[in-house]
Amino acid sequence: MPSGSYILLRQQVGQLFVIGFDGTEMTPALYALLTQTQPGGVILFTRNITSPSQCYALLSQCRSTAQVPLFTCVDLEGGTVDRFRHILAPAPSQHDVASTGRKSLFRAHGEVLGRCARTLGFNVDFAPVSDLGFAASRSVLASRTVSESAKDTITFVDQFLRGLKASGVLGCGKHYPGLGEANLDSHHSLPVIEKSWKALWSQDLLPYRKLGKQLPFVMVAHAAYPSVTNDQVPASLSKKWMTGILRNKIGYNGLILSDDMEMGGVLAAAPIGEAAVRTLQAGADMLLICHKEENVRAAYEAVVHRAETDKKFAKQVAIAAARVLAFKVRSKELKKTAIAPTPKNIARLVKDLDQLKKQVSKAKRPQAAGASAVSNSEPSGTGTLVAHETRKQAAKIRVRVTPSE
Repeated sequence: MPSGSYILLRQQVGQLFVIGFDGTEMTPALYALLTQTQPGGVILFTRNITSPSQCYALLSQCRSTAQVPLFTCVDLEGGTVDRFRHILAPAPSQHDVASTGRKSLFRAHGEVLGRCARTLGFNVDFAPVSDLGFAASRSVLASRTVSESAKDTITFVDQFLRGLKASGVLGCGKHYPGLGEANLDSHHSLPVIEKSWKALWSQDLLPYRKLGKQLPFVMVAHAAYPSVTNDQVPASLSKKWMTGILRNKIGYNGLILSDDMEMGGVLAAAPIGEAAVRTLQAGADMLLICHKEENVRAAYEAVVHRAETDKKFAKQVAIAAARVLAFKVRSKELKKTAIAPTPKNIARLVKDLDQLKKQVSKAKRPQAAGASAVSNSEPSGTGTLVAHETRKQAAKIRVRVTPSE
């Protein structure tokens, strides 16, 4: 029979994972994966979603397997990254909304997308993109960024996050320390960004420096910055980037999350089990594995095994799990969930999306090079949809860990 400390360790490790999966319904295999690993969160993609009611039901089933509140996550930016366009309506991109120069629309963008996510059962939106839209990355990021201006990006991100929060959804800054100069897609390859520390600090890192207290999550990129680290280790495996700069120098106190560990940009540096261990050693609190069950299990077991044999790493796991659990306890977004979607409130969301798109189209205006895209405007009138859910206690998982012999 496994010892109590072994069971505790596995519970702690589970809280450090946000996992994805195939399929649109709860299967015996998915149920086993969720109950056995007890992940801190799940993430759905377009492949998992066929209708609002199906999405809501699937997330409810996922929550029913969890011993503590579950992060239910989605990438919902609008534009090219829109998981709901086929079941609701297309949402405008960050670039299109930002080009209006209207703060009220920046907030409305976050608020409407937040209500869409909340209504379907999500409490986390991995948005907005905080990368700067330099020329080098336009073929990769395209309309996902605001502009080259750090000031304009900060204004948009700030207002978008306020909109998400008003809708009861947690947001995320990404992709730290910045993919604005990356000309390769980290889904497939490791971008190597040759940019000085001084330029990164004054440009790409400025959104994180100014908005750190407002960012529930920061997602770390699979990209290398050799002028800073003197090597080609991706930031997602770099202690200097996550602990030295983000946690210590910038003073970020939220949750540090590595981008999907199945991406080519990180697998070029290490196999998935080793990469999972290394990202946690470097300072990540959580990591994403977005697709294959075998990768989830391989990474999970690799982290458990390393913690069993390495007391220093076991302590890191315990600290990260404690931070995740404390975050969950104080996050009101996890204490309530929306009622099941009805035709009436889905029709309202579709109407709001259509209205937002029309407002953006009407307000868009070309910007002169170097001009600010931001102006003050009237507040938006969107609201929040929340309902009660029984609170589960995170205290079932203790913080201290004693590795088994």
